[in-house]
Amino acid sequence: MNTWNQIYNPLGNAALSTVAAAIPVVTLLVLIASGKVKAHIAAIIAVIVTNLITIFVFTMPANMSIRATLLGVITGFFPIGWIVLNVIFLYQVTVRCGKFELLKRAVGGVTEDRRLQLLLIAFSFGAFFEGASGFGTPVAITGAVLIGLGFSPLAASGLSLIANTAPVAYGALGTPIQGLASVTGLDPYILGAMVGRQLPLFSLIVPFWVVWAFAGWRGMKEVWPAILVTGVSFAVPQFVISNYINPWIVDIGASLISMGALILFLKVWQPRQLWLSPALRGRDESAATMAAAPPLDKTPLTQGEMWSALLPWIIVCILMLIWGNGAFKAWANANFVWNYPVPELDKLIFKVPPVAAKPTPEGAVFGFTYLSFTGTGMLIAAIISGLLMGFSPLKLIAEYGRTIRICAISLITISAMLAIGTLTRLSGVDATLGLAFAATGVLYPFFGTLLGWLGVALTGSDTASNVLFGNLQKITSEQLGLSPILMAAANSSGGVMGKMIDAQSIVVASTATNWYGHEGSILRYVFLHSIVLACLVGLFVTLQAYVYPFTTMVLK
Repeated sequence: MNTWNQIYNPLGNAALSTVAAAIPVVTLLVLIASGKVKAHIAAIIAVIVTNLITIFVFTMPANMSIRATLLGVITGFFPIGWIVLNVIFLYQVTVRCGKFELLKRAVGGVTEDRRLQLLLIAFSFGAFFEGASGFGTPVAITGAVLIGLGFSPLAASGLSLIANTAPVAYGALGTPIQGLASVTGLDPYILGAMVGRQLPLFSLIVPFWVVWAFAGWRGMKEVWPAILVTGVSFAVPQFVISNYINPWIVDIGASLISMGALILFLKVWQPRQLWLSPALRGRDESAATMAAAPPLDKTPLTQGEMWSALLPWIIVCILMLIWGNGAFKAWANANFVWNYPVPELDKLIFKVPPVAAKPTPEGAVFGFTYLSFTGTGMLIAAIISGLLMGFSPLKLIAEYGRTIRICAISLITISAMLAIGTLTRLSGVDATLGLAFAATGVLYPFFGTLLGWLGVALTGSDTASNVLFGNLQKITSEQLGLSPILMAAANSSGGVMGKMIDAQSIVVASTATNWYGHEGSILRYVFLHSIVLACLVGLFVTLQAYVYPFTTMVLK
């Protein structure tokens, strides 16, 4: 078998090689943002461009490039597309049987104010699903719930993406932290604690940011007490659990405390003036696509109706906690798995210095862990919920067929996005971009944080970004005399702000909100929010490195 070493400066000039490495992602983002090319067409074009760059510039053997692309296509469906498909299936089932209407009344019973609904659903409820399962689940669920509550498609999708940031580093029961530990050799408890000294500040900022993005400065000021309660009740547990307990249950604990605190607070406080507009303040191009929403039924729910409305989501919460549990995953992956090492690709590509300390083979195995996939747990939850709500098996099958038709184009798009991410990782294109950030010297704490942001924007996953760039962060920080723990954690903390602009998350959001074909509008809306928040994280990490080193002292 022929092996191949990744080449990080194929043109003999670092600047030109970096430009070449940026072409695939720039092509994808420009095509989507233009609004003139459908997302699935843009993704397919970007896949072709990526192959041309990896083969003709980075000298990756064509056979390997095509096999890496096909591996990415399959990985795009399992597990990401599988989650989206089954979340939308659950949503469709609850709508068909009228339970979603009851859920709308239940949320409306807590508050009719759209700003407070955003805090409860997009931030706190979404953080729970980030902690329990991650990988696109929170945006799919909160986007679907918000659109069901009457929010405009752009508000529901864009604000779900912005809200799903601060919890991401601890998503899926701490999977990004575990991935970071696995490639750096650093203690996951120490890494989790360091992230817990960075993100709580942004857990305070993001709820304010989301409401400001929706309702403007004045609208935000009117509900600042509720925003503060939401942020503090999430940020404080996030810090305490990550620093004094473990990094695995941070999001679960913080989100439950935040939801409970906000609901209790709203029993004794409500804004003087309700904000009932479902559209974004200012220009909201999606508002014109909305049918006039019928007035919300304000009849108080009986206890039976309340439990009936919450039942599907209680079942989802229970199953997601089971599916996210390490013991369950270990058992399921040992007994219900089909591993397929891709021939002529697996362990035949080598990462080399300076990206890796020594030549290291890249695995290319499709792990079909069909039972432990989060989407499988979601499917089981949807089936159980449907049966308990009176659906017959045949009716569930028919509804599933309708859901597949709804999601078909989005699934193609997500698979193409993952093909790009897999190919850039295996070809070393991502590493070339990372090395450009690593060459920034004294500014490295800032740009190293943005490297994590770039990694998530490229791969769609904080875990993947940590695996991709974690060791590079460690090597570079040691060379510059910085704390490797600080910079490894910064990769994850900076990465969370890239989550809102990664292409697959945008497609998940457009699918969940039934706003197909408008992925460019969503990207244009969230892009500046993503850049600014990522830069703020970078500035904070720079302060930790040079001005307030005592914040890292205990962890060195």
